[in-house]
Amino acid sequence: MSIEYLGLSEINGPLIALEGIRDASFDEIVEFTIEGKRKKLGKIIELYEDKAVIQVFQGTEEMSLYNTHTKLTGHPMELSLSEDILGRVFNGIGQPIDGLHNIVSELNRDINGQPLNPCSREYPRNYIKTGISSIDCLTTLIRGQKLPIFSGNGLPHDQLAAQIVKQASLAEDSDEEFAIVFAAMGVKHDVAEFFRRTFAESGASSHVVMYLNLANDPVVERLITPKVALTAAEYLAFDKGMHILVVLTDMTSYAEAMREVSSSKGEIPSRKGYPGYLYSELATLYERAGIVKGCSGSVTQIPILTMPNDDITHPIPDLTGYITEGQIVLDRTLHQKAIYPPINILPSLSRLMKDGIGKGYTREDHQDLANQLFSSYARVGEARALASVIGEDELSPTDKKYLLFGTALENEFIAQGKAENRSILQTLDKGWSLLSILPKDELDRVDTKILNTYYKTS
Repeated sequence: MSIEYLGLSEINGPLIALEGIRDASFDEIVEFTIEGKRKKLGKIIELYEDKAVIQVFQGTEEMSLYNTHTKLTGHPMELSLSEDILGRVFNGIGQPIDGLHNIVSELNRDINGQPLNPCSREYPRNYIKTGISSIDCLTTLIRGQKLPIFSGNGLPHDQLAAQIVKQASLAEDSDEEFAIVFAAMGVKHDVAEFFRRTFAESGASSHVVMYLNLANDPVVERLITPKVALTAAEYLAFDKGMHILVVLTDMTSYAEAMREVSSSKGEIPSRKGYPGYLYSELATLYERAGIVKGCSGSVTQIPILTMPNDDITHPIPDLTGYITEGQIVLDRTLHQKAIYPPINILPSLSRLMKDGIGKGYTREDHQDLANQLFSSYARVGEARALASVIGEDELSPTDKKYLLFGTALENEFIAQGKAENRSILQTLDKGWSLLSILPKDELDRVDTKILNTYYKTS
C-alpha cells in the first residue's frame, strides 16, 4: 500500500524537504500532485532519519507548502524501452515531444545503469567513419571509444555535431546495424530546431534518437538527460546488437547544472565552485561507453563541451581529459580564417586509434601518413614563427615548402564543406597529395616501402 503525504516542509529553489516520511530510499522517484491536477516528478537525493530532500525535475513553480500531495513510487527513475524509440524526439527526461504516442513497453530500465565488470569489457577495435578528414585520418574514432570535442563559445561545434550525426557510419563493407543517440542539454530553441531540421532534411532521423533539454527547461532535468540517453544507447547496443554512437552536447551545461544544484543543497564547493564529486559524476557517464563480451553491439561516445574562456585547464575539460581516450580540439584562430571545421590537429589525439586502423581496417599506410602529417604540420609552426621574425623571403627553400604545405593542409584537408562526406580512401589520398608538396627526404616518419608506393612526384 502506497502512502500519500500532504504538504511540504520546505521549498528551496529546485529542492523541497519532506518530513515524517517512512520506507523511503535514496534515488527513489516521487510523484507530486499540485492542487489535485498537475503532476510533477522528483528524486530523493538525501535522507536524514524521517526527513527527505527531493529534487524536482520540472521545477517548483506553482508548488507551495500546502497545495502539494507527494507519493513514493518505490523505484528509481526508469525509462520505457523498445526499438520504437528510433526516429523519435523526447525531452530531457524521456517524455515524447514530437506529438506521437508514448513508448509502450514491458521493459523499464533504471537510468543509472548497472555496474559493468571491467573484466567483461572487450578492447575497442574497428573505426567509425565520420566523413571528416581531420577526424578520420588523424584522430580516428574507434567503436567503444569515448572521444570528446573541446570547443569554445562561438565556435561551430553545433554544426560539427550535426555533420557527424548525418555522416557517421561503419566501414563501407560492414552490414552491421548502426544508430545514433543524440542528447542536447541547455540548448536554445533555435539550436534545437536546427538539429531537428538538419537530421530530417538529411534523412538521418530514421536512425537517430533525440533527447532535447532546452535552455528554459528546469536546470535539474539536465542532470537526467545524459543518463536517459545512455540508457537508451545501452539497450540498443547490448539488447539489440546495434553499434550506437552517442553525441552529448553540451557537457558544460551539465556541469553547471550540477554546480547550481550543489549550491542549493549547501554543499562545500571545490574548484571554480563545482562540487568535489564532479570527477566521479563525469566518470559515471563516460564509462558507460564500451564493448561487452558476448554482445555484438557497442556504445561509442562523443561528448562535446565548451571550454569557459577557451581554457583547456578549466575543471570540466581537465577532468574529461583524464577519463576519456583523447580529444578533438576546435581552434579559434582557424575559425577566424574561415576554416571549417576549425580542428587544431596538434593538440588533438585519439589514444585508441592505432588499434582500429591500418591493414584490414582502413589501409596499410594510414598510421604512417598520420604520423607524417602531424610531424610536418608541427614543422609548419616553426617555419611560420621564423618567418614572422626574419621575413618569408629570408627562409630556406625547404621552409618555404613547409609554409606552402601548411596553407594547403588547412585549406584543402582540414577545411571541407558542411555537407562534404569524404570516404576514408579519399581522405588518405588527399593526405598523400599534400605531403607531395614536401621533398621526399623530409618525410622521415614513413616506412620506405609505403613511401615509395604512395608518394606522388609532381
